[in-house]
Amino acid sequence: MLRKLYDWTLAKAMSPHAEKWLAGISFAESSFFPIPIDLMMIPMILAQPFKAFRLATITLVASVLGGVAGYLIGALLFETIGQPIIDFYGYSAQFREFQSYYQEYGILIVLVAGFTPLPFKVVTIASGVVGMNPLVFFLTSVPARGARFYLVAALLWKFGPPIREFIEKRLGLVLTAFVALGVAGFAVLKYL
Repeated sequence: MLRKLYDWTLAKAMSPHAEKWLAGISFAESSFFPIPIDLMMIPMILAQPFKAFRLATITLVASVLGGVAGYLIGALLFETIGQPIIDFYGYSAQFREFQSYYQEYGILIVLVAGFTPLPFKVVTIASGVVGMNPLVFFLTSVPARGARFYLVAALLWKFGPPIREFIEKRLGLVLTAFVALGVAGFAVLKYL
């Protein structure tokens, strides 16, 4: 099954609509979708390494716009949309405590969550709920998400063939590592 999913993603990476899929999932991942965008971006760059930085740019722009949508969910629609998203991830109790950290560490929280596997969607919604300055949120999200996506793109562009070979030989291990990073990100956020 993993091989089929990986092969499907590589096939989509070569399709005429690949960049639209990447943009849509990047947007959703920053506001409500649970799957990390890396699972689509990495195979796409491996399939077409000459597009690495273009794909990173598409991912960055869509991700930051998705972050703005998450911010708006928190600021304007928390009771109807934001709270159910927080509940879905099991963060209801921790979310209130997490909000208190924003008074002192808001910019740092956005920077760290934007660059690491911490669930960015929770941070975008929390930023809106606590009323973080929207311009500060946006200007902090751009370098955090950009650093993450361009670092991945640069590494894959430079070392793509050996990385692709490693992934294809050890697909189960690689997917397990991504899942573990995602779970670790959720756990860190849950126990802050």
